[in-house]
Amino acid sequence: MPDAIDYSEVGLRVGLEVHQQLLTAKKMFCNCPAGIYTREHDGSVLRHMRPTLSELGEYDGTALMEFKTRKNIVYLLHTSNVCTYEMDDTPPFLMNPQALDIAIEQCLMLGCDIIDEVHIARKQYLDGSIPTGFQRTAIVGVEGRLPFHGREITITQVSVEEDSCREVSDRGHLIVWRTDRLGMPLIETVTGPDLRTPDEVEEAILLVGRVCRSTGHVRVGLGASRQDINVSVRGGRRVEIKGVPRAGWAPGLVHCEAVRQINLLNLRDELRGRGFRESDDLGIEHRDVTELVADSPMDLLRAGSWERYLDNGDQRSDLERGSGPFCVRAVRLPGLGDTLSWPTQPNRSFADELRGRVRVIAGLDQPPALLHSEDWPREASATNELDRLRRTLGCSSEDGLVVVWGAEEDTLTAAEEIRLRFLDAVDGVPNETRQPFADGSTDFERILPGPDRMYPDTDSPPQRVTRERVEGLQASLPELPWSREARYTEVGVPTPVIHYLIRRGGARLVDAVVELSGADLRRACFFFGERLKGLRRAGVAVDEISDERWCELFAVFDSRPVAWEAWQSLVERLVDHPDIDLQNLVEEMGLGRAPDGWRERVAGLAAELRPVHPDGSEDQRRRFLMGRAMSELRGRVSSTEVDAEIRSRIGAEHE
Repeated sequence: MPDAIDYSEVGLRVGLEVHQQLLTAKKMFCNCPAGIYTREHDGSVLRHMRPTLSELGEYDGTALMEFKTRKNIVYLLHTSNVCTYEMDDTPPFLMNPQALDIAIEQCLMLGCDIIDEVHIARKQYLDGSIPTGFQRTAIVGVEGRLPFHGREITITQVSVEEDSCREVSDRGHLIVWRTDRLGMPLIETVTGPDLRTPDEVEEAILLVGRVCRSTGHVRVGLGASRQDINVSVRGGRRVEIKGVPRAGWAPGLVHCEAVRQINLLNLRDELRGRGFRESDDLGIEHRDVTELVADSPMDLLRAGSWERYLDNGDQRSDLERGSGPFCVRAVRLPGLGDTLSWPTQPNRSFADELRGRVRVIAGLDQPPALLHSEDWPREASATNELDRLRRTLGCSSEDGLVVVWGAEEDTLTAAEEIRLRFLDAVDGVPNETRQPFADGSTDFERILPGPDRMYPDTDSPPQRVTRERVEGLQASLPELPWSREARYTEVGVPTPVIHYLIRRGGARLVDAVVELSGADLRRACFFFGERLKGLRRAGVAVDEISDERWCELFAVFDSRPVAWEAWQSLVERLVDHPDIDLQNLVEEMGLGRAPDGWRERVAGLAAELRPVHPDGSEDQRRRFLMGRAMSELRGRVSSTEVDAEIRSRIGAEHE
């Protein structure tokens, strides 16, 4: 399958789940402070997860899959940001009312119908990311709309929920989490499958983000916003690309997933053409070949190599190791030759699909996780080893062969997962959650959860949402981002600057200084959207200046227009001395008033100074003199007047 595809022809459909942390003082269901991140920990807790029956008496497939991984889960705790609630030793407090208000605001911005009564549900997560084994979540709004390129994106629902832990490491059967982020309020905005190209997906993520950030009540920065991207093609199934950290990753991820699903559908047709249609058609078998390869010339397959791998670097704890002695297991794939090298994603094959399952579920994470007959090492000794293994297992020329190694119980799990993944291949595209990478590729993370993992939270009472509460929030809503974009565009502000202002909260400042000080809208947009960027990069804490001080500064610019040219000096002084009287500062710096004898001073500079490395041109000399003169006169005399005076002096020299 070529990398370039016609997305409409293959029926690409994409929906989003955008998660945005809310700017609250406390966490969602307890009184711990939100937004305090730590690198150290005061203690740790070891837990194991097990699945529970849903309200309908059924197990969720994802929960069963996570249980098979036999993970040891360690949580790192710091007293500054966790309490007994996060560890499931205390019932939840009532929902944070500030978080619910912000969620209602976002629903109103997105045109959603607000739920009359908010009911909290439990959503199972057995990957360890939440110590309780479930996330508390509640739908707040449904059936919203977003304008998008002349059409609308449907907003299926908006939920408010608690955030999960941050992963520290995941090796073998041990996963470690830091709990500082746990329990922070966030909203999840779910769209319909309305997006049709990879580029549209990136644009839609940014659009939802601009809506979320317009109120100024959400957190910003890396990790504050994450999105899950749901992708399918015609004949395929929904695959969730989980936790995409940047909108810019989206086009590559969506394209690669579309290619992957098309290739998996082609593989399905190939397998069915070979007579594989049901589980019984897959006569996959495996055998312990540890003794056979005990003296193998291939270092990977020897027990000593495995022990060195475990002990390499920092000693791997017993919590990371699987059960049983070292084992090498060969898996025979009757009639499945040439399928292991079947292309899936760009630069990846079906063997990588098997590697993902083996790594996650069996815990065999040593690279390359498995060896297979269609990409075997080419050394003569290795080729001889492959021939010996094929003869031992009775492989024909039409059979494939996979070899895994590690703790005995893990190799048994790996062999079964290989069989199950081929069974999925016979059916086409499996419903999966996949881990994203910056190059556009993805890897297996878990089976896609189903509805059986949701059930009511009997510890939390319903929360009634009154009409008065909604109307009060409606009255204080900011301008919708697309209306603001149209207003800024009308005065000539470029789209990238507008989007930056909305994302970073600068649009609120722009409108405030325009309203309170009468500043020019276009100038204010460029000031907050462009000029301050350089100071931020230089480490100047411009974001600590209050709204009132910005309005005072623009009032100075209005009363003394020439002071505008000294904006950087004024901003730096405001950062260094936040309580300084601005009018006194302006007087002290002499801004807005031309000093006596400034023209004579310019004449003296023109007569005395020459560029250090003159090229003989008047333009170089003029620019040189301009720089020297403005270092003394900036904010006191306009640059236009100074330039005219310099030109006059240089011109007089030639008369």
